[in-house]
Amino acid sequence: MNRTRFIDRIRTNSLNPRKNLMNDLLQQLMIKATELTRNGQLQEATQAIQRALRGGASEVFGVSDPATPPPAARASMPSGEALVLDGLTRVIDPPPEIVEQTQPDSQSGGVVEEKVDPHSVEVDSPHEERWIDGSFTHQGRTLAYKLYLPPGATGTVAPRPMVLMLHGCTQGAADFAAGTQMNALARDLGVVVLYPEQTQHANAQKCWNWFKPQHQQRGRGEPAVLAALAQSITAEHHVDAARVFVAGLSAGGAMADIVGRCYPDVFAAVGVHSGLPSGSATDVMTALSAMRSGGASTPTGVASSAVPPTIVFHGDADATVHVSNGAAIIESARLTTGQATGRMPSARTAEGHSGKGQRYTRTVYADEAGRSTAEYWQLHNAGHAWSGGSSRGSYTNPAGADASAEMLRFFLAHPLRA
Repeated sequence: MNRTRFIDRIRTNSLNPRKNLMNDLLQQLMIKATELTRNGQLQEATQAIQRALRGGASEVFGVSDPATPPPAARASMPSGEALVLDGLTRVIDPPPEIVEQTQPDSQSGGVVEEKVDPHSVEVDSPHEERWIDGSFTHQGRTLAYKLYLPPGATGTVAPRPMVLMLHGCTQGAADFAAGTQMNALARDLGVVVLYPEQTQHANAQKCWNWFKPQHQQRGRGEPAVLAALAQSITAEHHVDAARVFVAGLSAGGAMADIVGRCYPDVFAAVGVHSGLPSGSATDVMTALSAMRSGGASTPTGVASSAVPPTIVFHGDADATVHVSNGAAIIESARLTTGQATGRMPSARTAEGHSGKGQRYTRTVYADEAGRSTAEYWQLHNAGHAWSGGSSRGSYTNPAGADASAEMLRFFLAHPLRA
């Protein structure tokens, strides 16, 4: 039985006691994967997550479906150190009709308005997936957003992780969701996904303003409203505050690096795809220079020891944002971690290729205990596009390694430390 059919069957049989067994086994596999990643056993962690994502009947219930062959992509995946999460079947449902709901926001002092699918579930029920349109106002700034809530198992009370996804220039929330296909993975792993949308009033091209000093500091500008939005959704939708992450593409990737550094108490880990390092520009001219030839990371208004675990993807044929920017993000994280701990993280490098043959070099940086602190994927012959994404969205490279799956794997292994 293939993964999509199996997941559909589980979702539609909410009264079937075997559903709870599947959820328990999935949770156990994900806990095991997290432990393996923390111990530096990346190959074993990836294999555990693959088993969880496949959810095959033979693994869960001890039966098989010989009529359905395994996905061809699995057979072509690299082995050994280079094994990655590729070839996953993904489906995103079309947006449903919506009704409005207004909620007070006691967490951040802002105002939240949401529109909820009336056909999927009652507003206060956590057991069905939802695709919500909303808006959030904080410090005089208002952002529209889309929120994906995965289905919850009956009786589930544990808070769920969340990823804040920041789109690139000219993109929007729906486009970014379709291109990254993050919702499909989030459905299977029980992850909430939040997609804020930049306004054309703030930037004519809908870019996050990563190159302006007023948007590079804690308590000001876009970092402040994004952090407040994440905290608001965390409070309103039963999200685990220790497992809130931020990721972005291009300008969104640059802003993700800024937000993670400004709010390491809110965001447990950061994912940057084709972005630039925090503080690499202070105006349009320096931004263009950094994009063409790379920029040094000089964070503004951020404590030097505040760098969450960071995973970076960047194509070495990127003609929009030079690949040296990805390396600069990782180098800054490595140096800051070394200064904070008194020991520079060690590096381990592996070569590999995606299920569709695109090559990459992955470098993992680990602390003295062997826990990964940063991960850099240099994507060979790849341009300015989300690796492993879907052509249903803009700026995607379907042939590349699955950045969405690898980011989730990295994120779930790095909750906030007490």
